[in-house]
Amino acid sequence: MILSEAKVFPAENFADLVRKEQSRLYNFILKNIGNPADAEELAQQTFVEAYAALASFRGQSEFSTWLFGIAMNLVRNHLSRAPHRRYRFVGEEELETMPADGGSTVDNVGFAQAVRKLSRELDSLPRELREVLIMVAVNGIAYDEAADLMSIPIGTVRSRLSRARAALRERMPEVVQIIGR
Repeated sequence: MILSEAKVFPAENFADLVRKEQSRLYNFILKNIGNPADAEELAQQTFVEAYAALASFRGQSEFSTWLFGIAMNLVRNHLSRAPHRRYRFVGEEELETMPADGGSTVDNVGFAQAVRKLSRELDSLPRELREVLIMVAVNGIAYDEAADLMSIPIGTVRSRLSRARAALRERMPEVVQIIGR
């Protein structure tokens, strides 16, 4: 929904937009920072900042694109201030007390090790490649929307995504065999 350029935006319309986008926005933030409490706080902060800045919304993009841009900036700020908050890993001993979802213990441990290695490899990617990969491949954001969110051309989104995937395939051939190409 592209809003008009009117400076007056009724509160009830904004409330409708909040209800429409809150779940998707929360999930987007949660996937980027990994902590439900922090994700909830950042989602709320996103809506507060969006409401305060409504007069600056020109309607040149979808409201959701503008909103997710605000969220992405808040996520970046949050992670730059406390990068240790991004992931929470448990020790191997805790895996022994967790119920199995199926598969053998060897398969589950192998999967856990692959996830930890993938996390390390994601962290080692340059920020711009990692952000595009998380937006498009993990969060399912369309290329054009990711381009708008990051203020870059769509071709740049495609090339960064391709380079990020290629780097992961090169560094982690064993994971490619597990998850496919």
